[in-house]
This record gives sequence, C-alpha cells and structure tokens, in this order.
Amino acid sequence: MLTEIEKKVIASIQGDIPIVSRPYQVLAEAIGIPEATFIETLDSLTERGVIRRFGATLRHQKSGYQANAMTAWQVAEDRIEAVGEIMASFRAVSHCYRRDPADGWPYNLYTMIHGKDEDECRETAREMSERAGVETYQLLFSRRELKKISMTYFPDAI
Repeated sequence: MLTEIEKKVIASIQGDIPIVSRPYQVLAEAIGIPEATFIETLDSLTERGVIRRFGATLRHQKSGYQANAMTAWQVAEDRIEAVGEIMASFRAVSHCYRRDPADGWPYNLYTMIHGKDEDECRETAREMSERAGVETYQLLFSRRELKKISMTYFPDAI
C-alpha cells in the first residue's frame, strides 16, 4: 500500500522535471511538502523497489538535434563493459545498453547517437568505432517518431 504522499511524489515525477538547480524543491512545493520529505520519499520508494527506474527522455527535436541513429555494435562479450563505458562517454550518446544477439543479427551493444544531421551521426559513430576498437556496426536512422510516452500512475493524485 502506498501513502497519499507517496502517490503524489510518484505522480509529480512522471512529467517534465524542471530544469533548475533544485528540481525536487520545485516539485515538493507543488504538492505541498518540504523538499527533504520529497527526497526521503523517493529514496524509500527506490529502496523498496516501487521505483525501479528513473530516466530521462530526450526530445531531440526540441534540443537542436535533427538526426539520431540507433547504432548496433558487434562487440566481443569479454569487452562489452569496457567498450560500453567508452561509447557512453561520448557527449552525443544518450543511451548505451547491451542486448542478446539474434539469429542473423549479431549485434549486442546499442547506442543512441544524436547530431545536427545524419553526417554528424556517422562521424560520431566512426570516432566511437576508432576509440573503442569495434569495426562492425550498423546505423539505423530514425525516420519518424511513432510514440514517446510513459505510463502514468496516480493521475489524480496531484
């Protein structure tokens, strides 16, 4: 069972997070609790496994990026952690994760590369390939955004 405050905290973090130095203070004020209580509640929800993932969605069109490419890399399993760290360190990369390869698709590491155009994405991928020592990869450019919404829990809580 969740308390009313926990429901309000969950509801408040589902939308856009304010881009300010203390976003939790702004969210806490909006639901009428102290910032410390807000943070303690988030910590408790995380520790209990109620919140398992807290991530950001980059709306690349609004941030000045006009192109993005999901890049699939074929990486030796014994190098996956080291290569992943190298690839994730690139400023143009918003996502980096490992997946199991499939029949006919040998790629096991994926990065989302953002750039001002497709050529910039290709150049970033080339630099990543060189730095990480990974030669086999495919760039899959986004052509149209079909869906970018998350689940909404407790919509009436705030």
